[in-house]
Amino acid sequence: MANLKSSKKDIVRSRKRRVRNLSTRSRLKTAVGKARTAITAGDPIVAAEMARQASRLLDKAASKGIIHKRQADRRKSRLARQQGKAFSAT
Repeated sequence: MANLKSSKKDIVRSRKRRVRNLSTRSRLKTAVGKARTAITAGDPIVAAEMARQASRLLDKAASKGIIHKRQADRRKSRLARQQGKAFSAT
């Protein structure tokens, strides 16, 4: 356990941030999962909208420092690539 007052405050702050970040990360995973499900379902309009929403949430999380910018870019790229493969032939 920390002894200094500032260290104790840091612990409290980091716990608050952790809870906030966990909820945002969970929201991200849900959005990306819904987009992937829509892509595999085969509806290009719904899939495009879900992918756009997931991409937006990933960008927001990266801008707030919840996830790294490159991680957000990588996830968006993979989602777009999956979407392109699914709907390029149709």
